[in-house]
Amino acid sequence: MNGSFRVGSLFGIPFYLNASWFLVLALVTFSYGGALASQFPQLGVVLPWILGLAAALLLFSSVLAHELGHSFVAQSQGIEVKSITLFLFGGLASLGRESKTPGEAFWVAIAGPLVSLGLFGLFTAIVQTVPLSAPMAAILGLLASINLILALFNLIPGLPLDGGNILKSIVWKVTGNPYKGTVFASRVGQVIGWLAIASGVIPVLFNGGFNFWNILIGWFLLQNAGTSAQSAQIQEKLDRLTAADAVTPDSPVVPANLSLREFANNYIIGRRNWRKYLVTDENQQLIGALSVDSMRQVPTSDWNDVQVSELMESVDLQTVESNQSLLDVVTLLESQKLSELPVIGENGIVLGLLEKSSVIRLLQNKNDSQAKPA
Repeated sequence: MNGSFRVGSLFGIPFYLNASWFLVLALVTFSYGGALASQFPQLGVVLPWILGLAAALLLFSSVLAHELGHSFVAQSQGIEVKSITLFLFGGLASLGRESKTPGEAFWVAIAGPLVSLGLFGLFTAIVQTVPLSAPMAAILGLLASINLILALFNLIPGLPLDGGNILKSIVWKVTGNPYKGTVFASRVGQVIGWLAIASGVIPVLFNGGFNFWNILIGWFLLQNAGTSAQSAQIQEKLDRLTAADAVTPDSPVVPANLSLREFANNYIIGRRNWRKYLVTDENQQLIGALSVDSMRQVPTSDWNDVQVSELMESVDLQTVESNQSLLDVVTLLESQKLSELPVIGENGIVLGLLEKSSVIRLLQNKNDSQAKPA
């Protein structure tokens, strides 16, 4: 998330604060500190603001506990938790992948609200059973209310809220399609976003004012729900395609027994300017790679007498199978920060190179073909 910086780790999970977090920290501190100062004048001048800051930090600790609930359940399913970030609207646990089943996805989603409901019950029980000073009881009462609101708000059934992820898991279970679940829950999130914006703007027609926070929350829901829907639609298309579908035409694959002269004439002159070529043996098996720059080591007068195999470097290249889901391949490219991968077909035959750009072109061609009238 832009504007975030790491402040440490919690249970091995990188922990980040977004710059917007400090704005909310200040607002809660001054708001609640001012309320304590007016409600309990015996606290003096400084103590209400210290208690206000403590209340704000406990509030964000509750949000953090909510995200840890998601994280611990995800980790129990073997999912990597990349980070937890606190920001303007609460918190976000970034997971390495989706759950494998709708049931697992449900428990990851529901874990956060259950933690918040548990904290609500805990703080409420403490206030009602433990003798406390009036200011401390007020702070714990606030935390109980905040955790209840946090749980109920996140249970609203629209992405990117937890309730949206719960709805997604239910639709996934019913349809057997995780992408349909995401798109449906995203559309619901967009409707809720528009309703939130409307609830913030409509008062202008009656009393001249508007609810800024409702508008801001609605905008947040619209943006994130729209992104989720678009991402799910792309993922569904990728999952229906294979690596073979995205092999780049005229991929840089060259036989090892060619002379450098034949290689230059047939593969370089008038062709795309590849910097490196995959080299195959007589059975079209991958045996190495040839850098075009390495040809400078050989005088052009000797190119007829030197074969590609003599300049070839033996390399341990990661490859993908031709029938592998294109979604899995794109995930691999992203996770390992690669721009291309060799595609291997049956019997180890090299089909060509798959590039990120070729995946984009394939999706664009699919979209264009679907957009044309029948």
